[in-house]
Amino acid sequence: MKPFTDEDVEIYIQSKVERRHYLVSKAVEEVQKIIQQLTAEISYKAVRFQAISNSGIHNENIKDQPALLAKWSAMLRRKRPFHPSIQVLAPSQFLITVPLRGLTGYRECQVRHWRYYTVHGAKLLSSVRDPEELHQWLEVEQFSKSLQQWHEEDVNIEGDLVPAKVLIVFRELVEKSIVSCNLSSKVTVLESFSSVVRVAVETSESQVEVELVPAVEIPTCWPEKARWPRCLKRWPSQEKVQCIKSLGFDLLARSNYHWQLCFSRAEHILMEGLDEDGGCRRKCFRVMRQMKEDVWCAGNKPVITAYHLQTVLFWTCEKYPRTKDWRCFPEAFLRLVQKLHKCVSQHFLKHYFLKNTNLLKYANTSDLDLMASKLAVFLENPVFCLD
Repeated sequence: MKPFTDEDVEIYIQSKVERRHYLVSKAVEEVQKIIQQLTAEISYKAVRFQAISNSGIHNENIKDQPALLAKWSAMLRRKRPFHPSIQVLAPSQFLITVPLRGLTGYRECQVRHWRYYTVHGAKLLSSVRDPEELHQWLEVEQFSKSLQQWHEEDVNIEGDLVPAKVLIVFRELVEKSIVSCNLSSKVTVLESFSSVVRVAVETSESQVEVELVPAVEIPTCWPEKARWPRCLKRWPSQEKVQCIKSLGFDLLARSNYHWQLCFSRAEHILMEGLDEDGGCRRKCFRVMRQMKEDVWCAGNKPVITAYHLQTVLFWTCEKYPRTKDWRCFPEAFLRLVQKLHKCVSQHFLKHYFLKNTNLLKYANTSDLDLMASKLAVFLENPVFCLD
């Protein structure tokens, strides 16, 4: 079989990529409407949790700073719809962040001390392990202003805000709000071996699994451990770097003791301005994502998600910053797939902002090896599946 032509690419995009875009966009709209209703009820029951919104402006720190608000509002005027709280990891796997209220004026904590407690508050003889680079402790005293509710024992141990305890409170609110909102026919809380909160949402086309993640939005500073950009890099531009760092980061409750750093606003800005020079970066990404979902790593819970592909794209854009590197689609696309193959084969993909974090550290190695073999087959004979 011959390698793909420009005509093959266009046919693939029209028959596969555009169809996927339509279905996922429809699912996002339906899921967002349901989760908005659910989180509005949760916010009514508990002031510490906010309802998700369309605007992407949840945190008091953003609303109180005109410059930040102006930047964020400018992003929202783009032609493509933007759902700030929703990450589409796969067509039937979403992650939605639920912002927390009453924690403002964040500052990084310089003092380190050992923790000797379980998530239930019992004493330990040995200390809890230190967080990995992608995670950190979070003390209520790191905020200049905090609601009294964040000092209570249901979420706080020895001054620490404990993600597992926040998730326990949140899960109870989700379960009660599903009933009080009459959403039992559309939303079901899923069993989980960990403290994370996952629900199944029924849409008009299919069922979507959604992880609901309480998030502390910190738009006022950039974390010290995220030493980015790296020296002498031409991508992204310095202007974009300054904009990205001015919008800060988030902390997600996804584990027992430690909060996970999240850079969703930064990643959104990078994706929005990919092809300002007329290149084909986004086109490469969309086709790669479709091939991943169709052939290389299909399924409802893939070992490689759209987030991993986005990270591969960022590293490739940084390595190849010139406009001419992204003029020819076949060359650019194969270069991107080669980078993906290398990461999957080596079971190693660096986080874009935290270079010492391997996003594949806990991934199933057998699934990675299977995907690597499929990528190798494609690279030997690059053809698109149009069936």
